[in-house]
Amino acid sequence: QLQLVESGGGLVQPGGSLRLSCAASGFNMDEYYIGWFRQAPGKEREGISYITRTGSSTYYTDSVKGRFTVSRDNAENTVYLQMNMLASEDTAVYYCAADKVARYPPWVWERRWYEYWGQGTQVTVSS
Repeated sequence: QLQLVESGGGLVQPGGSLRLSCAASGFNMDEYYIGWFRQAPGKEREGISYITRTGSSTYYTDSVKGRFTVSRDNAENTVYLQMNMLASEDTAVYYCAADKVARYPPWVWERRWYEYWGQGTQVTVSS
């Protein structure tokens, strides 16, 4: 069964950090480009970060640029999202998604391209 599973979410204070993981099972993650999305209550799901198959290129939206870092360990079949300087507006459910085709912004931010999705992990930033 092909599956993506996110983990690492939780409650963190403003200014804190979290590292999310996205683990793949049933397929080789190194064949896929991975996007990170998030959905805040009452809002559309938005793309925030993207990493190519080898990790040689990464993209970020302005809202997270300079604070979030995406990386991958293909040997572990896992992609990571390091989130620093978290703020209340980062509160959302975070999802990873896999796409087999190389794309570039702004297309990497469109949900329709992604073939597989995880179930999401909740991140809450609050004092």
